[in-house]
Amino acid sequence: MSKHILITGGAGFIGSHVSTELLARGYSVRALDSLVPQVHGPERRRPAYLSSEVELIIGDLREPAVLSRALEGIDAVIHLVGLVGVGQSMYQIADYTSVNNLGTALLLQALSARPVETLVVASSMSIYGEGLYRDEDGNVQPAQDRSLEQLKMADWEIKDARGRTLIPVPTPESKTPALASVYALSKFDQEHLCLIVGRAYGIPTVALRFFNTYGPNQALSNPYTGVLSNFASRVLNGQPPLIFEDGLQKRDFVSVYDVARACRLALETPAAAGQAFNISSGLPMTVKEVAERTIRAIGHSRTEPAITGNYRAGDIRHCFADISLAKRVLGWKPLVSLEQGLEDLAGWLAGQTAVDRGMEARAELAARGLMV
Repeated sequence: MSKHILITGGAGFIGSHVSTELLARGYSVRALDSLVPQVHGPERRRPAYLSSEVELIIGDLREPAVLSRALEGIDAVIHLVGLVGVGQSMYQIADYTSVNNLGTALLLQALSARPVETLVVASSMSIYGEGLYRDEDGNVQPAQDRSLEQLKMADWEIKDARGRTLIPVPTPESKTPALASVYALSKFDQEHLCLIVGRAYGIPTVALRFFNTYGPNQALSNPYTGVLSNFASRVLNGQPPLIFEDGLQKRDFVSVYDVARACRLALETPAAAGQAFNISSGLPMTVKEVAERTIRAIGHSRTEPAITGNYRAGDIRHCFADISLAKRVLGWKPLVSLEQGLEDLAGWLAGQTAVDRGMEARAELAARGLMV
């Protein structure tokens, strides 16, 4: 008899791909999702991209009756529910804390009475804040936050106490968290709540720290979703991608197909229990370069990214992953190159329409003093 897996947030971008990955391996899948309008539109309909083999329960994780129904007969849980968006989290503070923190606590309260075989929780690169850096003498160290005065002068790079520019290096799971936004705090809370309660109740628990994930099924009209979908939404509407700072900040991008495979392997690898893993490509790239490659993949070669020189509260300069632990313990490695992933994304985008709400989001941040 196949294992029955509950995916919270299972009708979303990552959840839909995780369900496809699990179904292909013979699992039965149930998804619990509230179909929030910001992601799924005001109609809150079951998304067409979600496999018909997935049993979908529409409801809020925080409602006891809904959660009890969702957990009935479940062998393992992949917990993906969470409001996403660094910028939005800085003014929708109560909403992010309620959905991400309280929602996770209520799930764990239920699992303490009805333990499952495995729990996998989606964490985030955001918990690191700035990535790890090396100085000119070869010493590796965490970064100090950039001051507002520094940012107002468009002096973007991370410096040491002597004013020397630090060199970013791959960030391992052992780096001390530096929580720079409400969203980051909520993801740290989700991760550690799950690991603590899992250990206490004998539930093998794995946290996966996703870096910048992209691919088909992402909500193109949600300005607080992934950076690549934001770029794509602008381009599809004949507008240039908007890039903060000078565009030379480095990030790490990973295909949603690789993320889905990591979720399955976390379910299937007993040695992973109790640990957190970086899930990304391990290949740093500037945001400007990613924007340019996205434009080319979509076929709008005359469009150029717009470098704004603005800074958002909660943003960091550089962060990219050391993925050696996931390779060693999970037997996982990224299989989809950025070139392949962008080609696949462009093919999907050809049949999509997007409402560009990027300027609305920027105006909201500026009105609240969260953008310099």
